Amino acid sequence: MRSVRFFVIAGAASLLSSMASAADMAIAPPPMPYAPPVAEFGGWYLRGDVGFSNQRVDNIRNTNAALYANNLSFQETTGFDTGGLYQIGAGYQFNHWFRMDVTGEYRGSANFHGLDLISFPNGGTTGFGSDVYNASKSEWLFLVNAYADLGTWYCITPYIGAGIGTARVQIANFTDSGVATLFPPGSGVGPSLVSAATGSQWNFAWALHAGLSYQVTQNMAVDLGYSYVNLGNGTTGVDSAFDHSAGGHVFQFHNITSQDVKLGVRWNLWSPPTYAPPLVTKG
Repeated sequence: MRSVRFFVIAGAASLLSSMASAADMAIAPPPMPYAPPVAEFGGWYLRGDVGFSNQRVDNIRNTNAALYANNLSFQETTGFDTGGLYQIGAGYQFNHWFRMDVTGEYRGSANFHGLDLISFPNGGTTGFGSDVYNASKSEWLFLVNAYADLGTWYCITPYIGAGIGTARVQIANFTDSGVATLFPPGSGVGPSLVSAATGSQWNFAWALHAGLSYQVTQNMAVDLGYSYVNLGNGTTGVDSAFDHSAGGHVFQFHNITSQDVKLGVRWNLWSPPTYAPPLVTKG
């Protein structure tokens, strides 16, 4: 009986000792929840675009004022063939809605066709004439552009933008074939042919942009864009008649504009940091 009491007392003492030791141990707090760090947004990107132009010009005039001194009346029709566009650039995405870039664009040669129907007083009657123009035109265009991204839905981001810069407009292969007919009938003036050397000039240029961007991967987006571009004026080189009887002036193309459609790709040179849980060590 004594031995039973001894074992009971010993067991109780051992249990109390274990409880006291457990009470002395520091209780570790539950792990705190960790939120992923806020991703830094923004960085450099490269871009490349191809497209085509739809161009127009207000009018064509020679700098020889004497040609327009006889109360001439003009009915002018002009137009350009479509030309190819090739653009590269680099920019910076500042945040989710604002970015800027610098672009350089070569605007390939586009054929120009023009027709002037002219009427003018000829004594008590009216004279009529026509001028048929042909030429080719190309440009280099350099712009600084700013864009506002208007939100993203299903990886598609509409945007608008504007740019300012400079354009080098070149006019080549210019010819002017003219015919004048006077009244009474039979008093016509024979045809004339004027040509002009290649000429170019630098202008202030500006553009308005709009389009859609599709995020293909984290670092690549495809752009379908529209631009309205004002390229300024163009000029030929010095003109001369086929028999060298006249010349020494240039033809000027006043207010060249274009509505462009482009398809391009943007490559982000940055990546948002990936989330990694904190390392917990035990010691």
